Amino acid sequence: MGQETTNAAAIRQESTAYSVRSSLRVPGPADRAFRVFTDRLADWWVKEYTWSGPELLARIGIESGVGGMAYEIGPHGFRADWGRVVEWQPPRRLVFTWQIGPDRAPVPDPSKCSVVEVRFDPKADGTTLVEVEHRDFDRHGEAAEGYRTALTAGWHELLSRYATTVRNSPRN
Repeated sequence: MGQETTNAAAIRQESTAYSVRSSLRVPGPADRAFRVFTDRLADWWVKEYTWSGPELLARIGIESGVGGMAYEIGPHGFRADWGRVVEWQPPRRLVFTWQIGPDRAPVPDPSKCSVVEVRFDPKADGTTLVEVEHRDFDRHGEAAEGYRTALTAGWHELLSRYATTVRNSPRN
């Protein structure tokens, strides 16, 4: 479940040399959209985008609260932390570091990693506008613009699967 995609045209994207902004509307309230994004990452994250790969990935998630880690657990208990939560404001906002370099190597220094900010804006029609900004690609060095281009496509795929997961989630 969750590995299907939604209507790709429903996701809007714009980019600059060092950032990409994506937005989409999902059905239901912001608290549900936030929970699916954070608590159900395994249901919508593309398994091929992990270090462990689809056959060996045991778990993927985002730990709640400032200082929590975005992580994956692979074979034999291998754990890879690929980001750190720097802002946790459920159900409206989440900010985490993206500590994966253009070569897919870990970036342990937070000052040299990019940042992902996710905002959940409830609308009067019962939907939630979800806005994802992945910024500060210049911190990744010479490959920054190419990395941003690759992650523009990556975020499009991820958010398409996320929207499908939200749509298929229980309404409470």
